[in-house]
Amino acid sequence: MSERVVVIGSNSFSGAHFVDRLLAEGDDVTGISRSAEPDPAFLPYKARSTGRFRFAQLDLNRDLGRIMEVIEDCKPEYVVNFAAQGMVAQSWQRPEDWFQTNVVANVKLHDRLRKCDFLKKYVHVSTPEVYGSCEGVVVENTSYNPSTPYAVSRAAADMSLMSFFRAYRFPVVFTRSANVYGPGQQLYRIIPRSILCFLTGKKLALQGGGLSVRSFIHIGDVADGTLRVARTAPAGSIYHFSTPRMITIRALVELIAARVGVPFEDGVEIVGDRLGKDAAYKLDSTKARVELGWRDAKSLEEGIDDTVRWVRDHLDVLKQQPWDYVHKP
Repeated sequence: MSERVVVIGSNSFSGAHFVDRLLAEGDDVTGISRSAEPDPAFLPYKARSTGRFRFAQLDLNRDLGRIMEVIEDCKPEYVVNFAAQGMVAQSWQRPEDWFQTNVVANVKLHDRLRKCDFLKKYVHVSTPEVYGSCEGVVVENTSYNPSTPYAVSRAAADMSLMSFFRAYRFPVVFTRSANVYGPGQQLYRIIPRSILCFLTGKKLALQGGGLSVRSFIHIGDVADGTLRVARTAPAGSIYHFSTPRMITIRALVELIAARVGVPFEDGVEIVGDRLGKDAAYKLDSTKARVELGWRDAKSLEEGIDDTVRWVRDHLDVLKQQPWDYVHKP
């Protein structure tokens, strides 16, 4: 039986894949993003011929009233919010932009949504950056210790939402994922950028020598987990999506170079590290595995091969797109 879902941030990498997953499930989806829909190469749902998706170009900072009109008109069972001012390093340059979007605009949205009696669940897509640098395995009740303006802004919104849950029983659930990747990702992210550099003969700038340790998870596995959270997770709960495999950024880039067939030494140059970067965090996803029946199904090698195919298939288009992050206040 189809359900109605509003996806805020539907043009984002994760949002677009989640829309695609919802449409595959037969749901009716309304997507909201501040930017016009980008090239179809970045929107997997465009390959799905369906009349069950509609899109509204609206900005959370400027168009809250119109966003609520859309929501109140379609009366969705679920609202899933991927919208956030991202990027860690750049948040030091204009932190007020991060706090405006990630805290002020989101809190205003939440205060309107809590009055929507048709809403079964509000899924807030958060980030493990709220934990800061951690030793050992990070579980869902780990104390927040954010170390950048981006992380502080995301932690503030999460804390506000928990207060709404306690005061109003607002049906919020949270997801926090390891480093997500896959076809259609923004080109400034490490995996697609590495592939592009290796395929076009450009040098990849490897920050700090690539010593940071991360876990990478395929977007398909995250979309599956997000859907399970929306449908079955109890309000007030938090779930992690991660793989048990940890890898340094250098080893990741070496793996990508090998899959593409380019010598690592020929394609990389070492540059300085960014301010406030967390050295490592390993998310414990046991709760999602036990309570939701979720698992990570795609290996890193398989996922990289997926992404390499996507880059090769759309190389002419991707070469014309901005490779660097472009800030939008």
